[in-house]
Amino acid sequence: MAKITLSNLAHSYLPNPQKDADYALKKLNHVWEDGAAYALLGPSGCGKSTLLNIISGLLTPSEGQIFFNEQDVTHADTADRNIAQVFQFPVVYDTMTVKQNLAFPLKNRGVDAQYIEARVNEIAQMIGMQDVLNNKAQGLTADAKQKISLGRGMVREDVNAILFDEPLTVIDPHMKWELRTQLKALHQQLEHTMIYVTHDQTEALTFADKVVVMYDGKVVQIGTPKQLFEQPEHTFVGYFIGSPGMNLLPAKIEGSIALINGTAIELGADYNNPTGKVEIGVRPEFCSFSDDGSGLMVKINRVEDVGRHKIVRTQFAGINLNIIAPSSARIPADTCHVKFDLAAINVYVDGWRIEAQQTKHEAAL
Repeated sequence: MAKITLSNLAHSYLPNPQKDADYALKKLNHVWEDGAAYALLGPSGCGKSTLLNIISGLLTPSEGQIFFNEQDVTHADTADRNIAQVFQFPVVYDTMTVKQNLAFPLKNRGVDAQYIEARVNEIAQMIGMQDVLNNKAQGLTADAKQKISLGRGMVREDVNAILFDEPLTVIDPHMKWELRTQLKALHQQLEHTMIYVTHDQTEALTFADKVVVMYDGKVVQIGTPKQLFEQPEHTFVGYFIGSPGMNLLPAKIEGSIALINGTAIELGADYNNPTGKVEIGVRPEFCSFSDDGSGLMVKINRVEDVGRHKIVRTQFAGINLNIIAPSSARIPADTCHVKFDLAAINVYVDGWRIEAQQTKHEAAL
């Protein structure tokens, strides 16, 4: 296992990049802790596969260095980095049995046959394939073949890291939850450094100890699922994570008051007088109907009953505002007032979250 350090790392596919927009991966400094499970999350084209390929050695960065522990591996071959990689589509040898496929990485390195036998049986049990060890891979489903790929990636105990590049893309939806759960359990057992690339927030949040959110070639936040949900550091994180994503409302802020199209909303903390593109962000889970006439008067467009709760789609001054209400809630017919949980309001300037100067409680002391 290894601690992976990215130092001033950047990459462009152009021969002579001149400006920020020329870089597919913009300057990045980060340490991936030894034995932790990370998810690289973001939309297509945000740079996550580029970053994974740099870590694996399939791509040499235009700038910066990459270290495994204290060793500089920036220009080292993939084979010399001692990593395992599981790709989006199953890579298996159809003419081999499941057992032979799982044993291949160990046999290829001349490992003792008795150890191979024991290790293959252990991994087969972990991935639930002990009953088909002697079956040829050719006749297996795509789900089973991807399980073999996962198992082969984890069969070596001495790897520095295991890298997963959207490994559940070809898996049937009903199998994805099972495999995600197995991967999480396997990480807890094996304690390898794992990096998992995905555009699916559910995969990222259920697998990783920490999620690395990427947007437009940049890392915009690294945090636990709880941190990403409660305090998105960038408006993209608020929008991308959650279903529906965070509500963002243009505002003018004067101390602890936000003016949204002329309506004053209490913030519960003093934010001074920020300038630039100022927005307040509040997740639909922290919006509720007001009985006393306080808050924003919204127009209800439609209600979506998704079983466990209702998603109420509303508008205020032409701005979409989503509310998540209990399934048993009575929804007003046309217009109503909506209030926000003060503790759940975030303030953004030019896309980035800012901290309050002080809370009202602190100001009163």
